[in-house]
Amino acid sequence: MTSNAEPESASGNGPVGVSGPTKSLWLRLLAMGSAASAAALLLTGVTAFFFNGAVGFWSSLFGGALVMAFFAISLAVGHFVGRNNPSGAIGLFVATYFVKVVGFAVVLFVIGAPAWLHGRWFLIGAVVTVVSWQAAEIYGFSRARLQIYNDPEPRKGGTDV
Repeated sequence: MTSNAEPESASGNGPVGVSGPTKSLWLRLLAMGSAASAAALLLTGVTAFFFNGAVGFWSSLFGGALVMAFFAISLAVGHFVGRNNPSGAIGLFVATYFVKVVGFAVVLFVIGAPAWLHGRWFLIGAVVTVVSWQAAEIYGFSRARLQIYNDPEPRKGGTDV
């Protein structure tokens, strides 16, 4: 009987080989989250336009865009730091999260809400974006192939048993 994990052997009806780790996991999650959130946000914006016109549309888009920027910063940091220092990425995620929360709070309090902003659609756009982004990330992580152990070194003599 052959193993499905051996790259040169076939088992069953078709060849099944070794699958390596997912390349550029963070950028893939960024693309998936952005696409899912943009689609959900567009539907929310159309609904907001139907009920409150352009003010509702732009308010929901603004709320969603802030959430997308908040999540995108973390994934971009994960991509650039995770390549060189995978174990340090988690610590940098925490530091980045703190900087983002403080930064967004400062911007919110210094600039304040624009006069044209419709608060309800801003909140709805933000919540829809959070839910769709998180769903896309969960799906992306469930499909990711993360290499936990190093590949075994072949023995001297060419056999790997």
